[in-house]
Amino acid sequence: MTSTTDEPDPQAAQETRRANLLAYYDAESADRARRPIPDWRTAAQRKYLARLTDERRRTVLEIGCGPGRDGQVIAAAGFEYTGTDLSPGMVEVARAAGLDARVASATDLPFADHSFDAAWSMSTLMHLDDTELDQALAEVTRVLVPGGLFAVGMWGGAELTVGHLAEPGQDYGPPRYFHRRTDAVVRERLGERGDIETWWTRPSGPGSSHRYQYAVVRSLSVSGG
Repeated sequence: MTSTTDEPDPQAAQETRRANLLAYYDAESADRARRPIPDWRTAAQRKYLARLTDERRRTVLEIGCGPGRDGQVIAAAGFEYTGTDLSPGMVEVARAAGLDARVASATDLPFADHSFDAAWSMSTLMHLDDTELDQALAEVTRVLVPGGLFAVGMWGGAELTVGHLAEPGQDYGPPRYFHRRTDAVVRERLGERGDIETWWTRPSGPGSSHRYQYAVVRSLSVSGG
């Protein structure tokens, strides 16, 4: 992947960024459904679902469900699953797989307070700017029961990097917006919404400062801000 810009772009309008993400992921939906999930992420999911089972959690919301690869595993494990995604194309593929999925933004979840015991969101929230991230985390906190668990993973880095990434040779659509935050920033934002009970990072490759950040957060209370 190459970056069209490595500098913050305050001129990029929210609606333009969303439109670009929609165009990209709608076009990619079928291919992504066939793409394997890395073993390290599968292991994290297995451990998380075991934890939910031990705590007798029943309902799980996925934010950024994509074509439903994670959702199928969650549902097969016996949980009441609901998926959301900004991309109608992704939601259509997830529904074709038999999942309860609907089009919705992470910043405006169409559910009542305390609707879910747990939430799962992988490789989604790094597409949000700082204001949108705060809105999304507030929404997750709102729809979770107090004490509910939220597993979140996103791509970050040793330094803040904001820009639009293009994949040479891919015809999926316009460059996607990425907001790659440092570990300290992610931990601070998540810590405002609950207790971080699990935290690890994984480099994308040997010697790379680009890393995957994973956390499990226990929600403390409902927050509207």
